[in-house]
Amino acid sequence: MTLPPLDELVDGLRAGHRTLLGRAITLVESRRPEDEAAARELLARLRPVAPDAERVGITGVPGVGKSTFVDALGVRLVESGHRVAVLAVDPSSSVTGGSILGDKSRMPNLAARDEAFIRPSPSGATLGGVARRTRETMTVVEAAGYDVVLVETVGVGQSETVVSDMVDFFLVLAMPGAGDELQGIKKGVLELADLVAVNKADGDLLPKAREAQADYSAALRYLAPRTPGWRPEAIRVSALTGEGLDDLWNRVIRHRDHTTESGERIRRRTAQRLAWMWTRIDERLREDFRADARVREALPALQDAVSRGEKSPEEAAEELLRRRSG
Repeated sequence: MTLPPLDELVDGLRAGHRTLLGRAITLVESRRPEDEAAARELLARLRPVAPDAERVGITGVPGVGKSTFVDALGVRLVESGHRVAVLAVDPSSSVTGGSILGDKSRMPNLAARDEAFIRPSPSGATLGGVARRTRETMTVVEAAGYDVVLVETVGVGQSETVVSDMVDFFLVLAMPGAGDELQGIKKGVLELADLVAVNKADGDLLPKAREAQADYSAALRYLAPRTPGWRPEAIRVSALTGEGLDDLWNRVIRHRDHTTESGERIRRRTAQRLAWMWTRIDERLREDFRADARVREALPALQDAVSRGEKSPEEAAEELLRRRSG
């Protein structure tokens, strides 16, 4: 990858140069050995000047209208003076390859604003890849002056937990007509929520949205809050009409004020940095282990033996570890 000198790249990012922003993110996403050293240097240079942006994770089951919601909320925030970055986390993009154009077409109004930046965050092969790329991309967009970072997850699998561990505020979007099983949202996801917002609360769906709000409000009373001293609530919003969006963002700001005053915000950010460090150590050890010539030589036969039941996973793992340390 051909890049301008590091000083020029850093200065361009701080000045809000969008082309350089895209190239910087491509660099930190790269796993080419020659790019990784440059990416580490870039992140080290950017992190000390990164502003204290508000990081909001957004999840919900497919069909809840996350992209339309993010589009409407993002435009609202831009119009109130914010610069908004949207990182769309999609573990499946390791298969599809992801699509920046696709993400922008799902958020056409926000994509048209100069104060907004939309970027998919492909996972590579694992959810750990999601975390790594998204955390690094957050550092870059914050250094470029984006003071609100919205991290949209597909709402399936374990991506919610991964995203909740890297943001300040976690929002669960729900649909009208929650029903007895709360429309399939698992208890574990609700336990992560700082707020539940019932979307599509307009027109003929408004009565069902009121019922869903009551159902979620009741469910939240039985769950321990994710943030000490903060009681998650359920509200109604409409991405179509804009109803409830201002109330939602006011709650995000109240949560920010609460966690700042209590010290929870600093504690959480510190824990996130330490978790990021250990995640990187785990990834590097795994990469080095797989790259070892003795491991590569023995791995196919041992995997085949485990698959056929001729060796236990424990036996195969111990043999590989002995080869690596021998």
